Amino acid sequence: MVELRDIEIFLTLAEELHFGRTADRLHVSQARVSQSIAKQERKIGAPLFARNSRKVELTAIGAQLRRDLGAGYHRILDGTRAATAAARGATGTLTLGLHGSQAHDHIHLLDLFRSRHPEVALRIQEVIFTDPFGPLQNGSVDVATAWLPVREPDLTVGPVVVTEPLLLMVADDHPLTRRDAVSMEDLADWPLPHSATPIPEYWQQTLVPTHTPGGRPTRRGPKVSSFQELAAVVVAGGAISLVHGDAARYYQWRGLRYLRPYDAPTASWALIWPTAGETALVRALARAARETGPLTG
Repeated sequence: MVELRDIEIFLTLAEELHFGRTADRLHVSQARVSQSIAKQERKIGAPLFARNSRKVELTAIGAQLRRDLGAGYHRILDGTRAATAAARGATGTLTLGLHGSQAHDHIHLLDLFRSRHPEVALRIQEVIFTDPFGPLQNGSVDVATAWLPVREPDLTVGPVVVTEPLLLMVADDHPLTRRDAVSMEDLADWPLPHSATPIPEYWQQTLVPTHTPGGRPTRRGPKVSSFQELAAVVVAGGAISLVHGDAARYYQWRGLRYLRPYDAPTASWALIWPTAGETALVRALARAARETGPLTG
């Protein structure tokens, strides 16, 4: 019997036709993708994909399997999410996923929602950058914040809640602190920490670009699993990191400095939620966010 996770891996690879992008989307290793496809091919008794050094393509049997499985798989997901949403609606709870100290930044939004829905228990759950979409996709949160862009096909992007320029986090004795100005081009001169677990590359590019705006390649540095680990490697002096503006508001830790590159892009955060799990409470929170407007820095 084929497990639901293996079906998900097959359908995602059939869409992406790329093992690396499939692994990023599903937050698994490329080896896990390869093992799953090989297991399914053994069970079926025929190749599902034709692979060579340049591209991956569905075989005729793979294309047929995609057609046969696709609709049923999505009906299962939709049914599960709808049941979860109905259960949450009946108990009057809304679980909001926030990163770090964002609850402080969104106090006006949260107060407005609570004033309009005093019967609803608004529960806050932390979301971490190494798994930005997993809590939404597994149903542990109903709605969350995420920096843009978000291109996950099963998620809806709602109103923007924050817009502010990115900052550069460095050690307080770093050579960049002695300059009159810093630029995004400086990213090419020091290693940039990046996520220790697979996350969508397009999403990571906001803070860990592969190239500067001028086209200079950057270097990936230490792998980190939390903001605390990120700060530790920066304080040690071996790396620098782009961060969002809330870091300077809430993480003024000893040994850290926050610099504003004169050409820093403006980053935006938005509410996002599973399209199939949209509820009246999710829509109510989104409506309140539109009315309060985004925090600007």
